[in-house]
Amino acid sequence: MSRRCELTAKAPLVGHRVSHSNIKTKRRFLPNLVNVTFLSEALARPVRLRVSTNALKSVDHRGGFDAFLLKAKDSELSLKAIEIKRQIEKKQAKAG
Repeated sequence: MSRRCELTAKAPLVGHRVSHSNIKTKRRFLPNLVNVTFLSEALARPVRLRVSTNALKSVDHRGGFDAFLLKAKDSELSLKAIEIKRQIEKKQAKAG
């Protein structure tokens, strides 16, 4: 399991740990990832993804899980999220 957000593509960053004597050693800044179950209104089923807490705020801000996926770029999404996005688009095209 990679340490990458499935919705926003946030990944670990690399930096320095700096001691009091100014010695620099490599360190990693990991994203705050959580396992979340989103409810898709279009698909009428739950979807489980591993996302960053920042992505949770973005999903709420954009008006829900379905709206977030439809507005998101495919380059930022994981393969699983792209497949869910296509299913939602298919359902919406069929409905109206």
